[in-house]
Amino acid sequence: MRVHVVSDVHGNSEDLKKAGDGADALICLGDLVLFLDYADHSRGIFPDLFGVENADRLVELRTARRFEEARELGNRLWAGLDRDAAIEAGVRRQYAELFAAFPTPTYATYGNVDMPSLWPEYARPGTTVLDGERVEIGGLVFGFVGGGLRTPMRTPYEIDDETYAAKLAALGEVDVICTHIPPEVPDLCYDTVARRFERGSAALLEAIHAVRPKYALFGHVHQPLARRMRIGATECVNVGHFASSGTPWTLEW
Repeated sequence: MRVHVVSDVHGNSEDLKKAGDGADALICLGDLVLFLDYADHSRGIFPDLFGVENADRLVELRTARRFEEARELGNRLWAGLDRDAAIEAGVRRQYAELFAAFPTPTYATYGNVDMPSLWPEYARPGTTVLDGERVEIGGLVFGFVGGGLRTPMRTPYEIDDETYAAKLAALGEVDVICTHIPPEVPDLCYDTVARRFERGSAALLEAIHAVRPKYALFGHVHQPLARRMRIGATECVNVGHFASSGTPWTLEW
């Protein structure tokens, strides 16, 4: 069996169309939406609405962790607009392209910037959405937990630690744990370009110790200090920032 795994697609529908080539299945670990491209500030829902100059300023503030100022900038720009409707319209345009690009079969879970409520409208036959659920692929049991944990960024699909832990516990014994965020290990959570720690999950780290899966696969941290690390019997792998690489990570057995 050969499975290709992607995460942090962030609007890269062109490469997503080819991501399943040569594989028996594609796994997507979320973050399909592109709200703002930190490498190219002209791309995403935010610059489409407010222009590149405002996008430049927002990135500057967020990178400096000046979240309150970033929020104030956003509030000024959104004043008088229906924020929810404008964002949903942009997300819908992206989801229409991205879900159409998924090959059959695809197994997908949510990232922290995704909007789970919209997925049922766009997931076509051949795409299975899983969150706190498991599926057998080629004789191995894969467990999926989507979303991220609470942060000052307040991205759309952030949940509390207890809810996240409950979804992990619901998986039971699995061969592969598939999540959007990494386990709470400093080298796996630190982004070397953003120069900050992203939130990892302590409950995921505990599950890895308890369940001892063959693999723990995740994304979320775009430029991690460490892309791979063995924790006991488990190979932990950041499958990469697909938006920039356009290349899936490959699992064969």
